[in-house]
Amino acid sequence: MRRKLLNTILNTFLALFVALVVWIVLRIFVIASFRIPTRSMSPTLWEGDYVLVNKLVYGPRLFDLSAAMRGERLEVFRLPGWRLVRRGDVVVFHEPYPRMEEKMEMHLLKYFVKRCVGLPGDSLSIQNGYYQVAGLPDTVGYLPAQKRFSREIPMAFGEEDDRCFPFDTIVDWNVKNFGPLYIPKAGDEIALTRKHIALYRFLIEWELGERLALRDTLLYVGSRRLDTYRFRKNYYFMAGDNVEDSRDSRYWGLVPGDFIVGKACWIWKSVVPSSGEWRLARSLKKID
Repeated sequence: MRRKLLNTILNTFLALFVALVVWIVLRIFVIASFRIPTRSMSPTLWEGDYVLVNKLVYGPRLFDLSAAMRGERLEVFRLPGWRLVRRGDVVVFHEPYPRMEEKMEMHLLKYFVKRCVGLPGDSLSIQNGYYQVAGLPDTVGYLPAQKRFSREIPMAFGEEDDRCFPFDTIVDWNVKNFGPLYIPKAGDEIALTRKHIALYRFLIEWELGERLALRDTLLYVGSRRLDTYRFRKNYYFMAGDNVEDSRDSRYWGLVPGDFIVGKACWIWKSVVPSSGEWRLARSLKKID
């Protein structure tokens, strides 16, 4: 009797241990769930939606979790995925500037969900509210909101909101007329002109893991002057479908590929934030 009870307890603990391992493996390598906290992706995603993110599409990432929790710079290795990020994918990624506006870092607990509208190697611009990529005949991103946004008076969304990346007078951009901005891909080499320094300085600092100094329009790492730079990573331009009310790449710039968690594929449940009432019509809805 005692042996039978002991076997039952051991088998229970073993089953729980196996279930825990399977759950951890699924969370790390396969799928994750995230809650949508704002209206920035409306009407595709509503505040209170819970989305399932497929990590296998782009490939799961491996990195030092303890170093990430300490806020240290990470080397990220991505396993092979089914395919690369495509223009139009709804993507979950780490917020690029979680602590301060002038330092890029990967914070494990802070995420954004946006639509990818610019890929590595693209030259992207916004013309009267419409997102355009050089060489493509059609507008990219969520068109209905862009049509509505294009009809708004430029300053109707507020003078402060009109200012945008890179917040430098070297370019005369705003959230409605922006770019063209070249989106670097790994291996691209650029001359570090004054304009390029304004656009890419924080990306270079993140890749090098060092703060750079700007002296007399020239860029230095320590005592060494940088005249050119070759990018090591791929970058992406992310936009909210609700272009009138979305803090996205128009405000904080480009997202490194290392920061991308996965592709948002399904809304598995949705609740009204104020009441907790379940929105049954939005449950198990595919994300396009």
